Amino acid sequence: MKEKNRCGWCLGFEEYIRYHDEEWGEPVHDDNVHFEFLILEGAQAGLSWSTILKKRDGYRKAFANFDPKKVARFTEAKLEKILLDPGIVRNRLKVYAAANNARRFLEVQEEFGTFDKYIWGFVGGKPIVNKRKSLGEIPATTPESDALSKDLIKRGFKFVGSTVIYAHMQACGLVNDHLLDCWKRTARKK
Repeated sequence: MKEKNRCGWCLGFEEYIRYHDEEWGEPVHDDNVHFEFLILEGAQAGLSWSTILKKRDGYRKAFANFDPKKVARFTEAKLEKILLDPGIVRNRLKVYAAANNARRFLEVQEEFGTFDKYIWGFVGGKPIVNKRKSLGEIPATTPESDALSKDLIKRGFKFVGSTVIYAHMQACGLVNDHLLDCWKRTARKK
């Protein structure tokens, strides 16, 4: 059987390929999944995605299966305990930012009804489909990620710079950055 063409960034190990094939770029409309990726993308800042992907289960356990209501109630004692967990990246600023971002996330839900409605508003409600031939053509930021990042920061979110937010937009399908020769480009879930 012929091997499928994939975006070159995912070819490092099997879990990476599975993430690419099953999740990356699929349009997300579930608030808990958006919250998960906000935590994970924030944790990735300055690190590789493969590092975070390998620790994803540890993040699920440490952060109440990415339930923003539970994470918003985390006490300082709980956050300090999380910082001892080798199953996550033990960065104090990022761990505390996750609890802060949970509270901000709930505020956005209160204002817009869902976080999903809020975030998809930055791309006009449908994915931006790019036509990139190589990884080198994919930018670190876009005007849309700049605008979303700026708004999130204004709302008090942490670790949501434009590069982090563009990665979130790619992961959650607000942007389709699968390369033109990647099998996933046209095989996205409905």
